[in-house]
Amino acid sequence: MILPIAAYGHPVLRQRCTDITPEYPELKKLLDDMWETMYNAHGMGLAAPQVNRPIRLFVFDTEQVYNNSDEEERKQFEGETARKAIFINAHITALDGTPWSCDEGCLSLPGFREEVSRESTVTIQYCDENFIQKTETFKGLNARVILHEYDHIDGKLFIDRISLIRRKLLKKKLDDISAGRVKSGYKMILPKK
Repeated sequence: MILPIAAYGHPVLRQRCTDITPEYPELKKLLDDMWETMYNAHGMGLAAPQVNRPIRLFVFDTEQVYNNSDEEERKQFEGETARKAIFINAHITALDGTPWSCDEGCLSLPGFREEVSRESTVTIQYCDENFIQKTETFKGLNARVILHEYDHIDGKLFIDRISLIRRKLLKKKLDDISAGRVKSGYKMILPKK
């Protein structure tokens, strides 16, 4: 089932999310719905707070980008293989590498893109969908998407990483998103007035 996505300004997007247990109600269905929602919205990642669940869970798929990219775009992967994965109860253990800037967007901020600088390497501890604990290191575009989704489960948005002056200049556009005056191509949950 395709779930509505929380729009900028919705309070769930600012909550620091909590860990879950394998007994979390209907987890398999939620994961299936998140994949369907992400693909329907043409995203590379989707975090649980974006579908109004304040839990430490996100999915990401860079395989679709890699498979549809040219050689130049594939360099963003820094020699890594594109990935598709589920992250439950994720916690970053290390950030490394030279920060690099890239144009980012977000399903909660439709039509809005900005240059964001992030570290090029992340080591993260998480559970997969079977609650098997893993620790992995990701680089390049995989790291960028993971860090973007990780921000969501920590109550942050990519616009928090741009300058305050730039955010003030974009206030009208952000207000339009919160008010539902921006077309997204998918159903959104607007903040209550």
